[in-house]
Amino acid sequence: MDKRDDLIWYDRKRTFLGLPWSFTKYSLTEDRLFIESGFLNTNEDEVRLYRIMDVSLKRSLGQRLFGLGTIHCCSADKTMMDFDIKSIKQPKKVKEMLSEAVEKERQEKRVTNREHMLHEEEEEE
Repeated sequence: MDKRDDLIWYDRKRTFLGLPWSFTKYSLTEDRLFIESGFLNTNEDEVRLYRIMDVSLKRSLGQRLFGLGTIHCCSADKTMMDFDIKSIKQPKKVKEMLSEAVEKERQEKRVTNREHMLHEEEEEE
């Protein structure tokens, strides 16, 4: 993915010692989150922010030592479902930024928790 002009945040998945030696890239715009992975064969996923219902932060001891964390997102997106933004720098700041952007998009699109109830019903089936 080429760097976009409308990016709010961009980072790569971190590996050993928190170094960005990975082919997974994350980027956030005002209305979408993009996850690109792969080197020779690439895959780019995107999720509209209003489809994200919940975000949480997970940090293992190793991640905490190197200032990293993984953000888990629960989504109503049919192709992405629940997903992780793995091993990123400044995870608390990014989680808060993502959470605020999600809430802003949900308010602008007038999305209610009805979508969340539909997601739960699909899991029960």
